[in-house]
Amino acid sequence: MNKKEVTKNYKQTIQPMGVYQIKNRKNGKLYIGSTKNLPGKINSHKFQLKNGLHPHREMQKEFHEIGEEGFSFDVLDRLEPREDLNYDYTEELKTLEAMWIEKLRPFGEKGYNRRRTH
Repeated sequence: MNKKEVTKNYKQTIQPMGVYQIKNRKNGKLYIGSTKNLPGKINSHKFQLKNGLHPHREMQKEFHEIGEEGFSFDVLDRLEPREDLNYDYTEELKTLEAMWIEKLRPFGEKGYNRRRTH
């Protein structure tokens, strides 16, 4: 296989997608998110936290204080891919994420998510 074929195959490979949580094991606070690429998004959060670059300042501060071993990165739910390679999963992921946020309520003392106002 040449480089173009490898690239094409990679782009057509659907990554595991769904809802994830980042949990502070010390105080139980949660962050809930969703993505079309679970491994990539979790790695991105870990990289940002390890390097002091995470946009959520409170989580970053606590990560710096207790270290990576004080946090867990877990998949809560997966979205199964469809046959259609061009299908857009955005709305399904938003709905799934909203269901988990409603269930776990990761706000204020319980988490890092911010309440959405509509």
